[in-house]
Amino acid sequence: MNSMIYLSAIFGLVTIGLYCVTKRSMIRVLFGIEMILNAGNLAFIFFSAQGASAGMIDPIGQSIVFMSIVLGGCVVAVGLSLIVNAYKQFKTTDVRELRRLRW
Repeated sequence: MNSMIYLSAIFGLVTIGLYCVTKRSMIRVLFGIEMILNAGNLAFIFFSAQGASAGMIDPIGQSIVFMSIVLGGCVVAVGLSLIVNAYKQFKTTDVRELRRLRW
């Protein structure tokens, strides 16, 4: 398959993720981080398949990406629990507002 499709998808995911990280909502920041992580996974799979011949893909790349997906799911679960707890306590998910409440 054309490598420009994969590289443009990776670049698009990183761009959307960076845009979401700059926003004020904690949920958007968390999903932006997850999009950047998924772009890294896609890049890892793409580059592990580049050196292969006859349709073979490196199984080490697949296993590392699988572990990254599992750890990403754990990060999202912990992050969402922190967001729910912050919303229950402070009634906001705005990052700037929560920074003011620090002191």
